[in-house]
Amino acid sequence: MFYKFAEHPGSHMEKTTKTALLLGASGLVGGHLLRQLLESPHYDRVVALSRRPLDLRHPKLTQAILDFDRPDAALVRGDDLFCALGTTLRKAGSKEAQYRIDGIYPFEIGRIARQNGVHQYLLVSSVGANANTSNFYLKTKGELEENIRGLEFERFVSVRPSFLLGNRSEFRLGEKIGIALARIFAPLIPQRYRGIEAEKVARALVSLANNGDNKPVEFVESEHLQKF
Repeated sequence: MFYKFAEHPGSHMEKTTKTALLLGASGLVGGHLLRQLLESPHYDRVVALSRRPLDLRHPKLTQAILDFDRPDAALVRGDDLFCALGTTLRKAGSKEAQYRIDGIYPFEIGRIARQNGVHQYLLVSSVGANANTSNFYLKTKGELEENIRGLEFERFVSVRPSFLLGNRSEFRLGEKIGIALARIFAPLIPQRYRGIEAEKVARALVSLANNGDNKPVEFVESEHLQKF
């Protein structure tokens, strides 16, 4: 069943459990995030904000079908917003379309979330993210980080994983070759740039959202994500 929901009564401090909002639940990291959030004792509700229904049912799961170009602000209500939304240039079809998915949508949903009183934004960015680089993908990620930081959430965490390891729903030949080579040459690659399991990235995000750290802004590089 898909429905809108009302914000829980009471203040943030009074809650023993929270509502998690999730963007990108159908992706590699997002899929792991969804499962881990549903299993986490910190959340009594998990809202998957997506374009189409997910093939999953769970007592804690609410599926909110969202038009990302004209998002319904009433759906973006909760405590912690997790964003694993992203695509490739090949899949998007153009740099403009990729920028919209990787840069505009995560920011616009974040802006609405902030207006609705969401406390934390936890973002899956990328190693090397930099708003001043000439690399299109890394520039997009860097600009997104700066834009979300400007929204002044109570806490903003951006994790910057390197090459993601895991089983995707779609086959990517170049990625399969890259993973094989990365594993072979791992001892020669600096730790920051070694491949990292998507499941580990998701685990780090859930932990960072609930570790009681009071830092308003935190960037977590890939070698530190390995510790989770």
